[in-house]
This record gives sequence, C-alpha cells and structure tokens, in this order.
Amino acid sequence: MSATATNCSLFEIDMELDDLMEQIQKQIDEEGEASSILMERFQEFCKAHGEKVDRIARFIQSMEARTQHCRSEANRLTRRARAAESKTLRTKSMVLYYLKGRSLKRIEGVEFTLRCQRNAQDSVVIPSEEELPLAYKTVHVALNGAHWEMLLDSVSDDLRQMLGNAVREAIPDTEAIKLAAARQEKVEGAEVKRGEHLRVE
Repeated sequence: MSATATNCSLFEIDMELDDLMEQIQKQIDEEGEASSILMERFQEFCKAHGEKVDRIARFIQSMEARTQHCRSEANRLTRRARAAESKTLRTKSMVLYYLKGRSLKRIEGVEFTLRCQRNAQDSVVIPSEEELPLAYKTVHVALNGAHWEMLLDSVSDDLRQMLGNAVREAIPDTEAIKLAAARQEKVEGAEVKRGEHLRVE
C-alpha cells in the first residue's frame, strides 16, 4: 500500500482529489493542458483512493468474521459451561451419596479432602416442578403491546398497577410498527423508512 493511502484518511484523499481536479481544470483553461507533476499527483491519489477503499473493505470483512466467530464461540462455550456444571453437580452428588452411605464426614486423598459440609442456609429442592403450585412460581410472559393494553384495560386499578410494576423491560415491536405504517397509521415516537447499509463486494 502506498504511503499516501496509509497516512491519509478516505476523506482526506477525497478532498485532495477534489482540489487536484480544480487545479487541473484551471491549468487546462489557462495553459491548454495540465502539468505532468499535477497529473502524477492526481494519479497517485486516485491509486491511493482505490487502495484505501480496499483496505476499509478488508477491515469490515475481518471484523464481521470476528463478530461471527465470537458469537459462535460464546454459544459453544455456554454449552460447554452448562455441560461442565452438570458433570460437576453429578460428581458432587455421587460423592455425597458415597459419604452418607458409609456414615462418613470426609474422605482424604494425597492433595485434597472431600468433606460433607452443612449449608449455611436452607436451600429449596424441587423434585417435581409440574406439581408446584403456580403461586410459588415466577412467571415470565411475552406479550405484544396491544395485547398488554387489552389486559390492563380489563382488570381493576389495583391489579393494573401491580402488573405495571411487574414490567422489567418493554422493547419496540418493529413488526407491529411496520404493519401500522402499511395501514397508513401514524405511530408516535417511531417512523418507518427504507434505510441503507454498507455492502462489501
């Protein structure tokens, strides 16, 4: 890559090309032709412009690939963490079963000791979640805004306030907004327009 492409930003190269075009046109108008020095500089910046575009495109492709890799790795590592946690719990349960079956408090190895330790506080054990009453569960519900409003309108003020306080997050429903726009309905705080994105070819 040329020094010009390395040291100058795309905007700087573009501005220089505009300036050179004006100088070339001025020389042609005044002298009939542009100087070789000016034309060489113009060609240099044209080349630098192409190199800079390619460099930016390669950077975007590299970052997109890295993003995809990181996401796939995050999913893979999450699955591995769950598997490792499951194996850990099974192994601990097996050792506790062994200790209790032999009325032991601990077993010792060369470097480590495995001990049955009483917990500092009570823990909840749920052998059958299906039998657990709904009143003892935390319910996560996903509703679109229209259905949520219908629900709030159909309950008492006290229950409406309680439901409102239970909301942890409300995110825009882009599909509902698009459908409203298609029906020529105005949605306050939102607009639907055809955007643009950068494509690397």
